[in-house]
Amino acid sequence: MHRLFVALVTGWTLAANADPFPSTYQPLPSSATLITNATILTGDGQRLDEAQLYIEDGKISSIGAPEAPAEDMTIIDAGGGWVTPGIIDVHSHLGVYPSPGVSAHSDGNEATAPVTAEVWAEHSVWPQDPGFSRALAGGVTTMQILPGSANLFGGRSVTLKNVPATSYQAMKFPEAPYGLKMACGENPKRVYGGRKQAPSTRMGNVAAYRASWIRAQRYIQDWEQYEQKMAKQRAKGDEDESSSLAAALIKPPKRDLELETLAGVLRGEIIVHMHCYRADEMLTILDMAEEFGYQLGTFHHGVEAYKIADELAANNVCGALWADWWGFKMEAYDGIQENIALVDRPDNGCAIVHSDSDEGIQRLNQEAAKAMSRGQAAGLAIPPERAIRWITSNAAKSLGIESHTGTLAPGMMADVVIWNQNPFSVYAKAQQVFIDGALVYDRNNPALQPMSDFELGQLRGAGR
Repeated sequence: MHRLFVALVTGWTLAANADPFPSTYQPLPSSATLITNATILTGDGQRLDEAQLYIEDGKISSIGAPEAPAEDMTIIDAGGGWVTPGIIDVHSHLGVYPSPGVSAHSDGNEATAPVTAEVWAEHSVWPQDPGFSRALAGGVTTMQILPGSANLFGGRSVTLKNVPATSYQAMKFPEAPYGLKMACGENPKRVYGGRKQAPSTRMGNVAAYRASWIRAQRYIQDWEQYEQKMAKQRAKGDEDESSSLAAALIKPPKRDLELETLAGVLRGEIIVHMHCYRADEMLTILDMAEEFGYQLGTFHHGVEAYKIADELAANNVCGALWADWWGFKMEAYDGIQENIALVDRPDNGCAIVHSDSDEGIQRLNQEAAKAMSRGQAAGLAIPPERAIRWITSNAAKSLGIESHTGTLAPGMMADVVIWNQNPFSVYAKAQQVFIDGALVYDRNNPALQPMSDFELGQLRGAGR
């Protein structure tokens, strides 16, 4: 009763990005480490040959030998290998569609209504998914876990650090903003049109988006009006004791989890990640974002993004794309393998290679290499120091974590991969992977090749 009374007197507020399930992530213990004899791709467009990288206290300390190395410093000779930032996958369903792929594990789509912005992907994440360790062996240190694409508004995404844990909270990337998964085109109209539910057409899709944004605008207005009334009563309270009672009688708007998420987008607190394929539809979504005053973050899949590359760059919108997936449905028919390279405009372009696959996430470096080679064949100059951004710094920008990870610069999280050779070679393998300076994977050390408790239990049972 006391908490309720205090809330009524002081006033509820609309906190669209408040996190009732906070990150409990704690970096693993690490030691000062100097990596020598390496070609370093910093993720911000630089390539450094025969260079050194110094890690201390879980952060990148310097590129080059430390001025005052720690007494217990570990020295790793990369043997002429390559060093990059940890790979970031902005489109993954690990944990929500885990392995083994059985119906009991199908937790990625709340396909019960066209708008399910109230659901959060993290509440479906199973940390024991063996896919996490497979991705780690491919150099993936961070990933965004998204709901599926059955719905117009599919729910909130979550960004995870790729560390073994028993709870998703222990994997949540500290201070990473939430994302909102949206989908346009064939998927929502196919799912709900077949059930005789709206929408069943593309025009129905757009109408439903707009109706939802209008409701979210009104939700914000209702809370702002309530807060203004409360502020007025509190101001009077300094002169009149009865004003406190009057404030307690002001009724707050009804809390709505769906509209809280949508309001978070309109307030600039939640990033929109939009599943969309066709250029014309992407332009419509850009117009809609302008109509309702929110910044679109990233188009995902976008096989026709090359047709509107200039518009994406001008609107500061990223394209999270496949190297060569196309033609599996009509809206994916007009794809070209130069898509990523063309979207990567020199001025403000933000091209990203994503997986959307529990297998593709294991070799995102090779997917980037395919896109790089197709761009080069088209006459574009795409050296490794440019292409690495597609799976590091550009991806970090898409997720709103570019001030923490995605580049190898002093003060950044020491999310680092040592490769046996050029990571864009088909023969490249991640030899060692660091997360916040801690060595979490070593290809030559079985003790540093994590396995989930689920796998360990299965192996033990098989041996009985």
